[in-house]
Amino acid sequence: MNQKIAVIGSNSFSGAHFVGFCLEKDLSVIGISRSKEADSVFLPYKNKPSLKFQFHQLDLNHDLNHIMDVLNRFKPAFIVNFAAQSMVAESWQYPEHWFQTNVLSTVRFHNAIRNCKFLEKYVHISTPEVYGTCAGHVSENTHYNPSTPYAVSRAAADMSLMSFYHAYGFPVVYTRAANVYGEFQRLYRIIPKTILFFLTGRKIPLHGGGKSIRSFIHIRDVVDGTLRAALDGQPGQIYHFATEQSISICDLVRMVAEQMKIPFEDNVEIEDDRLGKDTAYLLDSSKARLSLGWADSITLDTGISRTIGWVRDNLDALKRLPIDYIHKP
Repeated sequence: MNQKIAVIGSNSFSGAHFVGFCLEKDLSVIGISRSKEADSVFLPYKNKPSLKFQFHQLDLNHDLNHIMDVLNRFKPAFIVNFAAQSMVAESWQYPEHWFQTNVLSTVRFHNAIRNCKFLEKYVHISTPEVYGTCAGHVSENTHYNPSTPYAVSRAAADMSLMSFYHAYGFPVVYTRAANVYGEFQRLYRIIPKTILFFLTGRKIPLHGGGKSIRSFIHIRDVVDGTLRAALDGQPGQIYHFATEQSISICDLVRMVAEQMKIPFEDNVEIEDDRLGKDTAYLLDSSKARLSLGWADSITLDTGISRTIGWVRDNLDALKRLPIDYIHKP
């Protein structure tokens, strides 16, 4: 079997973890991202130096021909695409940027790779945001009901891919995971941000009082499922990766405070909720468990403990880095 994997968006939190996971499995990997490699404090694969990894700084919006040159030389059997404009709240400010990257440039990319004879499977990392607010556990055949520019742009690309699958037999497999967290995550995400704020004496804001219900899953479990989807997933299928545990954002922050022995009430502040934020989406992951043999293995309590340890161990470096999301068109 061709053991080559191309990771688009390898500089992202999930993409970088996936690169590291594949290198552990002795796979040959190329990474492609629009920005230069991030600070090593955010790149887990830097702990696994390998001659089987090469990084290319290329942008889907501007460098498609160059990206195709790289792919045609490398000839990966699997392409896994994590690349997207991914912030929900900020998508209201510049929706055209989200549609440019997540729809137009992404569809151009799909159209370019659909004729690659070496491609056995294309894994598209989607998002449960496409479902909007849902009751109960959300199955893979739930109708799309996106409520933000980000979610609409992701749903559009997903539907375009399904048309490619039906028209051309394009070997696409979709994955969706909600509220992924863990070590090496960027500081604007809720868990590392909460830990950093608690360690540096700042109050963490709880939008809408932190009432939203989420199911958090550790990144290690997600990348394990992603590789299983690449190797064993059936084209045209969607796979959810989620735990059975759900928790409010408020209780999540309280859990972090308890582990760090920080007074919860003294270190949070209530703010207005964000526009278009979904109240809850809890994913049904039974398909991945049954057909891919996947199972989550890291509890939320353990995952938070590991993330606290990572922030503590890298506190001096993290304090020098931006906390807020910085938008790039």
